Amino acid sequence: MIRSLLLSSFLMTSVTFFGQNLKPVAYQDGAQKLNGLVTSNAGKKLPGVLILPAWKGIDDEAKTAAAELEKQDYVAFIADIYGEGNIPTNMDTAAKNSGYYKKNYEAYQKRISLALEQLKKNGAIPEKIAVIGYCFGGTGALESARGNLPVVGVVSIHGSIGKDQARKNGPISTKILVENPADDRGVSPEDYNNLVKEMNDGNADWQIITYAHSKHTFTDPKSPDYNEVMAKRAWNHTLMFLKELLK
Repeated sequence: MIRSLLLSSFLMTSVTFFGQNLKPVAYQDGAQKLNGLVTSNAGKKLPGVLILPAWKGIDDEAKTAAAELEKQDYVAFIADIYGEGNIPTNMDTAAKNSGYYKKNYEAYQKRISLALEQLKKNGAIPEKIAVIGYCFGGTGALESARGNLPVVGVVSIHGSIGKDQARKNGPISTKILVENPADDRGVSPEDYNNLVKEMNDGNADWQIITYAHSKHTFTDPKSPDYNEVMAKRAWNHTLMFLKELLK
């Protein structure tokens, strides 16, 4: 119990400190203002990582990931998918807003593309960019691959992996890592099998790692689903994947 409290206190302090090192970046999608965050090494010519946050928008998990990626000499940019005035304040709104972009995937891909442009403007080497995403953002990571956006790899972390089966499978040039919690009730065996088929149909370079005894938000220290051991493994797998592609 004491260890858990100390860990929580450390994480909260770390997030506050890391958040202070992130710089706000305002950008536009037409008339819609978007508010992203970039790491303090912006402007340096370095490999870049776009972070797509979970369904409530930019959160502490995304900020912590950005700070950790900066330590690894990546420029990291956290995307704002919803835009100013549209950030969910509760679970119902989050479900509604994220559901819109899952259904209207081309609008989601556009918002991701706009964020990628901001990442490049802040120093990321265009040929060395990857996308990672959590939950709803994990869906976005897969949409980046499906849309063949100009990135070399994507990591979907406990993302919603299902796709409307009315959409045809197409070629996928982006390398894919899916970090899948074994006990995620939001991922059906049908979704899993369809994703494998989609990636094989697209002749993709793909890998799925499944984490035992892990529920949906197993990587988030603030979630009751948090699994410290598996979360650390997942992050190490993410870093290994990024190093292979970007370094």
